[in-house]
Order: sequence, then structure tokens, then C-alpha cells
Amino acid sequence: MKSKRLQRLVSRAFPVLVSILCFGIGGALLRLNEPATMTQLRNLTFDEFQNWNPRLYDPDLPVRIVTIDEASLDKLGQWPWPRGRVAELTEKLTELGAAAIAYDFVFSEPDRLSRAQIAEMVQPGPQREALLSALQDFPDGDESFQRVVQAAPVVLGTVLGGGDLVQTQEVGQQYDKAGVAFAGDPPGDFLPGFDRVELPLPELAQAATGLGALNWVPGRDQIVRRVPLMFHLSDGSIVPSLASEALRVAQGAGTFVLRSSNASGQSAFGAATGVNAIRIGAFDVPTTPDGSLLLHYTRADPRRLIPAWQVMDGSVAAEQVAGRIILVGATAPGLFDLQATPLDNAIAGIEINAQVLEHIVTGSHIARPDWASGLEFLVFAALVVIFGISAAVFTPLTVAVLGAGIAAILWGSSFAAFSHYGLFIDPSFPGLGSGLSLFVLTSWIAVRERADRRWVRNAFGHYVSEELVEKLVQDQDGLKLGGELRPMTILFSDIRNFTTRAEGMDAQELTGYINDLLTTLTEVVMRNGGTIDKYMGDAIMAFWNAPLDDPEHASRACKAALEMLLALDKFNAENAGKYPVTEIGIGLNTGICCVGNLGSSQRFDYSVIGDDVNVASRLESQTKTYGTSILIGAETAHQASEAGFVSVPIDYVRVKGKLEETEIFSLLGGPGKPVAAGRAAAADRIARLCRSYRDEDLTTAGTLLRDAALQTSDEFAAVVELYRERIAIKGAQSERETMGEAQGKMS
Repeated sequence: MKSKRLQRLVSRAFPVLVSILCFGIGGALLRLNEPATMTQLRNLTFDEFQNWNPRLYDPDLPVRIVTIDEASLDKLGQWPWPRGRVAELTEKLTELGAAAIAYDFVFSEPDRLSRAQIAEMVQPGPQREALLSALQDFPDGDESFQRVVQAAPVVLGTVLGGGDLVQTQEVGQQYDKAGVAFAGDPPGDFLPGFDRVELPLPELAQAATGLGALNWVPGRDQIVRRVPLMFHLSDGSIVPSLASEALRVAQGAGTFVLRSSNASGQSAFGAATGVNAIRIGAFDVPTTPDGSLLLHYTRADPRRLIPAWQVMDGSVAAEQVAGRIILVGATAPGLFDLQATPLDNAIAGIEINAQVLEHIVTGSHIARPDWASGLEFLVFAALVVIFGISAAVFTPLTVAVLGAGIAAILWGSSFAAFSHYGLFIDPSFPGLGSGLSLFVLTSWIAVRERADRRWVRNAFGHYVSEELVEKLVQDQDGLKLGGELRPMTILFSDIRNFTTRAEGMDAQELTGYINDLLTTLTEVVMRNGGTIDKYMGDAIMAFWNAPLDDPEHASRACKAALEMLLALDKFNAENAGKYPVTEIGIGLNTGICCVGNLGSSQRFDYSVIGDDVNVASRLESQTKTYGTSILIGAETAHQASEAGFVSVPIDYVRVKGKLEETEIFSLLGGPGKPVAAGRAAAADRIARLCRSYRDEDLTTAGTLLRDAALQTSDEFAAVVELYRERIAIKGAQSERETMGEAQGKMS
């Protein structure tokens, strides 16, 4: 035994070593090249972790969104609002004590209700001059907004892009609101780059305390997982995002400080690995190499929102605004930019900016360290080796359980690092990569071992059922004499008057007839999960609940019996004129039987024996006596009735070799084959007749025999005639006994 095991280990060693080497090299190449598929898998894992453990929203955070929602549009008019109304909104927020007011709008075009814009709608001439004169004292919205912006901590939005954007002023003249300093490698090499910028109106840009870019950098699947805090323009300028600028303005800070690779305290060993952190006032924000923040999202929360109309009518609570960063943006359908996040298919971009600020002020950062990629590869390599050795030593089932356990530990520990320590270590690459190696190895070993088992199939495939062959392949200890006791349902079927029907057929015709008929009936048995035990001339013996477990064996056998009658009707119709009209009788019985390999040491069959097998055979033979097609035992009737099958008791008999009487039933129908009303009525009379006779209530039995439902029932004619004869005999016996008693008294 030990030598065989060692031989098997040696035969497996070479392919295992080759597999470990190939997968190790392949994994290294994938890690170096980082194909898009791997990135997508990592993103999907990141999204799933977010869904499992979203960040909890804290209503005390100093960030709110003043939202231009449907209600605000209904109360204050359609968007865009006159610039004077925006100025009024800004003024009210300033009076309430907002630390910073950041607009998610660019304001790059003049107010549509300014004097100049209104005059443009009129053709040049006296009417236009008169209109301009009448509007002389009309307040200019842009001028009003400029005055309010100049006196308030306001951040206005800009849009970065390519050559299609109009750069109205030199960027350096506008983005002079704050300084930018850096340590280490120049950050412009790593930050998201753009060529041009769309700015607010020059007077508004000059008046604003800050300018912030509204751009996003979504993934290939358009999901925003990381948000850039700074951008790089082609003229060398480094500009902040709207959220970064709003945080700076709220603190009154003057400079952004970017720390990159090879800065003091950063160990990059000379490699330019990217931006490490950005300091905004009092907050030191860890970033990804491109200066972005990995967001840990919260689910949408209405407590984050303040409708604009509440600010305008003064109904908003002052503590909702005082000392907070206020982001102003649209959330009404059709007005806002739709963005997808790991938690939401579509939310307003202003909500992402709010979550960026919440993320920074709470310090709940999600980091993907520089060493994460290397750690993931080391875990991958270790698992490939572990799985390779396991595949050579253990069975495929053991290896599968081991693999599942390691996968659970891998993903569980990664999720724990995410949820408790804010570290994202991707388990998809080591998990799926090593899992693929495990699959290849176990598949190869399974193919090799399958070849060793072919002799079992070749030796027994022609003699026993396919299910049994599979069982023997898995457990070759089954190739010995013996069996087991288990509840089973047995079926016997036989052709009625076979000798008469076979007359006039030669051997070839008779063989074709039997083969065609048995094939038809066997297909029904197999289709319903039965196992063919044997063919006995024109008879079939089959059973259920072996070799495979079938808790519904009684109902499946009843279903097969009913379908055999339907198949027989079709067989007769299709072979009319070719074969004689055929009828069969079927007997079913359920009980504890012995099933297994029965026979001699030289030759054995997988078969079933027991008293209940004999009862099934007797029931089949009694179908002729009772003139019914299917007779079933009491236990079969009981179990099948729970599945909706309908049967009727027709007699109590004493089977040869047994002392107790057994109640027998005629199977009438079931699911898919309902019993007609007239047939059900006749069956009810038969049941009452059977029980009346057993109780020796001959008066009731005689009344039932005269019932019209039984007089006209062809199906139960033989049963009725049987009971008629029995009652007549009983009556004669009773009369003789009465006369004998009378004569005795007279004497």
C-alpha cells in the first residue's frame, strides 16, 4: 500500500512542478504588465467591499449641500436663475455664517437677464434705445453677484479639458488665489493633465476667494472610485479641485503642499512612484500616486441636503449653515451631472464633492500602499506552491475544501483590513490566479485517475445500470456480495394473455414485438427514476430508491405506472395492424427490502429480494382477477396519496406465506391525470362496498351492489361481480346456518 502511494506521489510530482513554475512566471508577467482585466477585477472587489461596509454618515460633520431641487425650482423659478437671485442666495448663506460657499457651476456666460442681454433680443433702432433707457436703473445681476462674491468666502467652479474649451484669460492670472509648494519629485509628472480651462466671467473670477475644477476622472466603467484633489495644466500650473479649494478657503489657508516620491521621509529608492500626500491647511491627506483620494462612500442621506428655497425664505436653521462648508449644486432631474459610484448607479456630482470633504475632515482614508502590489504577488506565489503540493498529496475533494478555506481566509482578511484599518489589499489577483492553478492541477490529476477507472466501466457497463457503475467506480468495495435493507417500491408488469397474442407470430416477429414493447415501457420507468432489475420473458421487474436515494419513491413509481398505460395506448395506436392490441397488468408494493449484489462469487446481479417483492408480484398477477390495470399495496397507496395520487381500496387478501390480510388498492390517477367525476363516484361506492363486506354488513353491501354508479361502471365490473358472488355465497351459508339452528331447536 505504501509503495503504491509513493508511486502515485512520484507520478504527480513532475506535472505539479511544471505547473508551479508556469503559473509563477505567468503571474509575474501579469503583475508587471497590469492588463485592464486585472484592474477591472480589482475595481469590482473594491466596489463589493464598499457595499459590504459603507461609511456611516455623521450629521455633525461641517459639510452641507444647498441643493437646487424640484421644490426650489417650483418656488423660485426655472434654472438658470437670474444672477441677482444667486447673489441673494450667497448673501443669505454669508449672513448665516458659512465658512465657505462653493458653487458647482462655472458662470462663464453673462446673466441672461442683464440689460445688455435683454437689449440683444431687440433689433437695433429707436425701440432698442428706448428699452435701454428704461432699463438704465435696472440692477445688473452680474454686478450684484460680483459684489456679493467679493465680500464672501466664495469658491467658483472651472472646467478643465482639451482644445474645445475657450481659455478666456491666462490661467496664471486667474489661479492666483493660493500658492502651491511641493517636496520630492515634481508633482506635475503624476497629476491628471489637461490643456485648457473654462473659467467664470473675468470679473467673477477675480472677485472669488477661490477657483476649483469640477472635473472627474472615472474608471473605464465610468464609476468614480477616486477623486483627484489637484490637476496639472500644460502651461505648468497646478490647480485644485472644487473640494480642495473649498476646504482651503474654509480654513483661510494660503498654500497647498504636495509631497511626492523621494521627498524627505519618503523611501522610494530613487524611483518616481508618484504623489504621497497633499496638505490642505491643517489636514494632511494621503493620496494615490496621481494625487487622488480613494473614497469610502456613505449611502445617500437626506440630512446632508438643504433645499435652496429654505435658505431664501429664511426657514433653514442657522446651525445647519454656521461654520460649515456649503456646496451649492443642482439635484433636480436634468440639471446635474450624473455620476456612478460603487454604491449608487447615478448621483449628483456635488454629492461626491461633499463626501470628499467629509472623508478628509474625519480622517477616514482608504489607502492602497506602495507595498500592496508586491504583497499580493507573494501571496499568489505562496498559494500556487501550497495548492500544487496539496494536489499531489490529497484527494481532489480534500484539495477543493482546502482551496475554499484558504479563499475564505484570503478574502476575509482583505475585507478586515479594509473595514478596520482603511487598507485596500486586493485579494482577486492572488485568489483567482492561484485558484486557476488549482483547477488546472486537479483537472489534470482527475483525467489521469479517470483512465485508471475505465476498466470498471468496461467490465460492468453491459451488465448493470449506469448509476450502479458510477457507484462502483467511486467505491470499488461494492464489487463483493452483500446488500443493505432499505425502504423501496417494487414494480412488476406483465402482458395479459401473452400466449394467445403470440399465436400466429414467428420467432422474428415475436422478438420484434417484445423488444419494441419492453423498450417503450422501459423508457417510462427510467424517465421516472426507476432501476430495471430484470426482464422475465414478457414481464418487467423494476424498483425505486436504489442504488440512489429517492425519498419520493412511492409516488414516482405510481407516476411511472400511470404513464406506462398511456405509453401502451400510444404503442397500440402506432402499431395497429402490425402487432395485436396489448394489455398489461401492473403491481406495486412498498416495504423494507434487501438490495445489493446478489448471486454467487462467480456471477452476481444488482437486485432486490424480500417479502414485499413477492407481494408486488402477487398484486400484478391479481390484476386479472379484479379486472383492473394497476394494483398497489397499502403502504404504496398511503405514501402516494400525500403526493396527490388517487387510489381506491378494493379488497383485503391474504398473500401466500403471510398470516395477516393485506388491503389492496386500485390506482386511478394522480397529478397530471385527474379522475373524472363519474369515475370518482363509482370508486367511492367500491370503497364503501369493500369495507361493508369486511365488516360483514351484507345489507349495506347488497344495497351498494344495486347502485346505478356500479351497475354502469365497466372499470369495476369484475370487482362488482366478485363481491356479488361472495355475498351470494355468504347469504347461502347464513341461510343454511339459520336452518340448521332451527332444526336443532325443533329436535
